[in-house]
Amino acid sequence: MTNTPQRFIGHLSLEGAVGVSLSEIRIRLLEQIGVCGSISQAAKAVPLSYKAAWDAIDAMNNMAAQPLVVRVTGGRQGGGTQLTDYGRSIAAMYRALELEYQVALDRLSVRLGDVGGADIHDFQSLMHRLSMKTSARNQFSGPIAGLRDGGVDYEVRLRLDAQSELISVITKASAENLALAIGKEVFAFVKSSSVLLCTDRDLRLTARNQLWGEIVEIQQGSVNDQVSLLLPSGRSVTAVITHDSCDIMGLAVGQQACALFKASSVILAVYD
Repeated sequence: MTNTPQRFIGHLSLEGAVGVSLSEIRIRLLEQIGVCGSISQAAKAVPLSYKAAWDAIDAMNNMAAQPLVVRVTGGRQGGGTQLTDYGRSIAAMYRALELEYQVALDRLSVRLGDVGGADIHDFQSLMHRLSMKTSARNQFSGPIAGLRDGGVDYEVRLRLDAQSELISVITKASAENLALAIGKEVFAFVKSSSVLLCTDRDLRLTARNQLWGEIVEIQQGSVNDQVSLLLPSGRSVTAVITHDSCDIMGLAVGQQACALFKASSVILAVYD
């Protein structure tokens, strides 16, 4: 009896400048936004929850060289979402690469026809273990614009856009392990609980990272609120602060605010 080669079905996920994970679901979300012009309708079509859809858009916009999706005014409820030309080109490029990816997997399946099933299972398990996900709500990427050796630690400046930089302080051993160098693309992760907010531009603070933006969403909880800021570049920053603090500061959608976090709160990663 001839054994039929096991077929690998490709679920393409890209790691790089366009996002922490540019996956099938996220591409479908982009495509549906292009069709519907509404984040809620696009989320239902994928399907995703409304919050998961916005989280995915924020992550992609933060990692992309240009925004893939923008908020626009004039929708049915006074606002909507729009897929940019750059977003359309990314989706089209993904679909083209997806076709080539499946062809390559089909060829691989044929070549592995003589390999035992246990070996293939081990290979698949390894691929799953190597897939990295992070719980950090704020995820960014960009080239290293500056490195300063402090003896036991390194100060790393990450260029987000023409106006904004992130500063991270990591150990010298970590910097050497990541093989950091000027111009190298790196990822930066910041937990939302590490982000503070202020609204006074005259206030002087020691936090090295200070990013001003517009409050675009406040999700209220019984104890904590989640506040999302849209930066001028189209990227976003999310902070989790107490509900009482949100009330005391009088935070509201449309208000200008600054996201503050220490350089030691920024975790760096590279993709080789």
